[in-house]
Amino acid sequence: MDEKRYIKRHQLPCYLQVFNRVTNKPLGYIVNISPQGMMLVSGTQLMSHAVFGMQVKLPSPIKGKKRIDFDALSHWSKPDITSGYYDTGFSFTEPPEELTALIDALTEYFSFKDYQNQQQQ
Repeated sequence: MDEKRYIKRHQLPCYLQVFNRVTNKPLGYIVNISPQGMMLVSGTQLMSHAVFGMQVKLPSPIKGKKRIDFDALSHWSKPDITSGYYDTGFSFTEPPEELTALIDALTEYFSFKDYQNQQQQ
């Protein structure tokens, strides 16, 4: 199935690791993210069209929490341009408030600012 992306995603030059929240085993690293979903890169190909129970362990607390638990539905998985790695696209299913806050913080941190417009304000 060919899907077209209509939602802007932000590339993350520093990756956050995502774990299976039941087994605590690593699933992959977030390479881009939006309020609706994310892409992971991993060393193994992940199943498509499955809901994964995930967890992100935070370097510093957000809203008092050191980790964020959430579910995400995989839509596709394909080989990455780097041999031995795979990219998987997910959409969030009922993202918790802490995940939304993390996405907002990452978007703000990694977004380019229009300094000319800021100076005029």
